Amino acid sequence: MTAPRFAFSIHATDGKARTGTIAMRRGEIRTPAFMPVGTAATVKAMKPESVRATGADIILGNTYHLMLRPGAERVARLGGLHRFMNWDRPILTDSGGYQVMSLSSLRKITEEGVTFASHLDGSRHLLSPERSMEIQRLLGSDIVMAFDECPRADQPRDAIAQSMEMSMRWARRSREAFDAGGEHAQGAALFGIQQGALDEALRLESAQALTQIGFDGYAIGGLAVGEGQEAMFATLDFAPGQLPEDRPRYLMGVGKPDDLVGAVERGVDMFDCVLPSRSGRNGQAFTWNGPLNIRNARHAEDTAPLDERCPCPTCASYSRAYLHHLVKAGEMLGAMLMTEHNLTFYQELMQAMRDAIGEGRFAGFAAQFRSDYLRDGERADEQSLRS
Repeated sequence: MTAPRFAFSIHATDGKARTGTIAMRRGEIRTPAFMPVGTAATVKAMKPESVRATGADIILGNTYHLMLRPGAERVARLGGLHRFMNWDRPILTDSGGYQVMSLSSLRKITEEGVTFASHLDGSRHLLSPERSMEIQRLLGSDIVMAFDECPRADQPRDAIAQSMEMSMRWARRSREAFDAGGEHAQGAALFGIQQGALDEALRLESAQALTQIGFDGYAIGGLAVGEGQEAMFATLDFAPGQLPEDRPRYLMGVGKPDDLVGAVERGVDMFDCVLPSRSGRNGQAFTWNGPLNIRNARHAEDTAPLDERCPCPTCASYSRAYLHHLVKAGEMLGAMLMTEHNLTFYQELMQAMRDAIGEGRFAGFAAQFRSDYLRDGERADEQSLRS
């Protein structure tokens, strides 16, 4: 029996939280799902087989970075992104819109798309809905994201509304360009992206426009861009419910472990974030008792693992003292071991949430998680790393 192109099934709900499965030709994705970020065809400091061993069902690739280097056409000539990076499971590619929008001094936005200068060599490029779909098709991604603009939440409401309306026009163009993609379109899925910043009415208008166009899944964009957790959660109190209940809901660019728990509580199914890998390279470990800064002197002679509850190879074989030494000395192995632990922790957290939802005890799980993770005694490590 041939695997479906894209099929989402919800197995259990507990309050607004849902657990289910996305079935695709390259494998199943268990939800709630966390997608490690492989920006430039690699999850930094990790081999693809090691990423899979953490429990990841799907990873994210970055359209903007891959179009510039090594180039989407080159990746296509080499057999597509899966073969290029030796990852045989699903890949979601973002549209490139967020990265382009962050290049505020290097780009110009028009109805056609965004003209920008490469941050690598200054060369000029046009990224439009049609070009974004073409790049993602050349990469061969399994889940393609519509091209959109991500406005800052502190802009005037009129500016946010105009941006959202243009993103909805771009969403329709993305749909049409994706559907014209022949064999790739027959085997891949397309997600639309809801915009509207923190405004409930604009979010609803965006959701209605996307639903009318029709997508396989729906992302909640424009959050985790500096508005803070309280404002993000306030938006998530209404935004997921504005989207179709029978489709996956993907919160882009999120986040910290407590962000994930709070978002799942509010009905989100999919996440991605660079935080576990970036933090690992910088000496921060995520544990069930909160974030831990391995650079702190108190770990220099600590023979305990990063987390007694963690099944990862790092925690099974290496002490905090050794990791402290590696990170302080700038050894590559330190970044590798810390990243392996963090990605495993994130996948263990997702599995724990799936189990709790399936067993109807998610509220209790979330309360216990927050009690353990946000203990005052552990927050000093997080503050130390940020200072």
